[in-house]
Amino acid sequence: MQLYLRLAWRNIWRHKRRTIIIVLAMSLTLALMMWYDGLMNGFTDAIYGNAVKILGGNVQVHAEGYRAEANSNPLFPLVDPQAVINAAEANPLTLAATQRISTGGLVTSREGAFSVGIIGIEPEKEMTVNIIGQNVKEGRNLTSNDLDSVLIGKGLADAMGVKVGDRITMVGRSQHEQMRQRTMTVIGIFDLGLTDIEKQSVYISLGEAQALYEVTGSTEVAIFLEKLGQESAVIESMQPGLPGYEIESFQANYPDLASAINTKSGVMDVFSIIIIAIAGVGILNLLLMAVYERTREIGVLGAMGLKPNQISMLFVLEGMMIGLVGVAAGIILGLAINGYLMKVGLDFGNMTQAASYMALIQSRAYPTWGIEKLPLRVSMILIISALAALIPAAEAGRREPAEALHFV
Repeated sequence: MQLYLRLAWRNIWRHKRRTIIIVLAMSLTLALMMWYDGLMNGFTDAIYGNAVKILGGNVQVHAEGYRAEANSNPLFPLVDPQAVINAAEANPLTLAATQRISTGGLVTSREGAFSVGIIGIEPEKEMTVNIIGQNVKEGRNLTSNDLDSVLIGKGLADAMGVKVGDRITMVGRSQHEQMRQRTMTVIGIFDLGLTDIEKQSVYISLGEAQALYEVTGSTEVAIFLEKLGQESAVIESMQPGLPGYEIESFQANYPDLASAINTKSGVMDVFSIIIIAIAGVGILNLLLMAVYERTREIGVLGAMGLKPNQISMLFVLEGMMIGLVGVAAGIILGLAINGYLMKVGLDFGNMTQAASYMALIQSRAYPTWGIEKLPLRVSMILIISALAALIPAAEAGRREPAEALHFV
């Protein structure tokens, strides 16, 4: 076998131009896939990552029994919310862990009544991670000392016909199932460019929510992470020290969003397979042409005593070696491209009008290294290289030495 490997390695560099063309085809294909994977992961973090932050964090912690009654948005106070926060912040993947009180209710103005989620937050802690506070376009953001003050979205403000400084009536359900009503001043209006999300929720300070809805502490802890996909590791690290709590990722709390991410990933995988298959056809053509160019060489190998299956194996080994060289070059090129783009980012600020969800990118998307699916991509390239070499190898093995030696 060592002899065949040496022969195969020597042969692929005897025809440098052809080998370089095949290697370029493979390396560019793999580099394109790495760039594509990195870009899609960057899009996922920019769009879905920000969506998760808006909706309530990558991971949420509730009191035991919450999931069974989640549809009614129950107010079950956490026994020790500070212990939950300490456990979350002990994990280096956590950007922030904040207390919240979340209930359902109505807000009314002269234009009518609108169903919303009423969320009590710690504004200063969420400012660094939740883009709602970062996109207050009119008035100002909440502070922990604000009373009788509410932060609403532009979509809801337009529907209600209100502006900063106007008073609206807010009705919500307290811990004891009583409806609590209070007139609030619109202190700020945030604008995400997503009208549907802007109509879903209004925000008040945690202290105001505690007093209004008769809750001691908080009913949930929202945990914000740097990237999607880190939820399982954080949950596993927290569970042993927090018995009696329900610790869940956004997949459980927002199944529609999780389904959208999984669907996108599946479509992208199919698309990448098609690209690699197209490249495989090109590689097959190049290797097949190599057989016809080396007809006399095949005749010499046969005359020297190599059997047809040995000649075929030699061509397969050449294809696999070229695949390995192409993979190595592709990885280097892919890392170089993604490494550069990770520093400068890709500006999508002008594309926010193309689709509403593009507003979540916040002007720039930063690709990842694109190595999350690298083993799969490399395996596909190598398999296609080997398969592409089979037909030329079989063709080479069928050549009669006497006939091949007379080939011009």
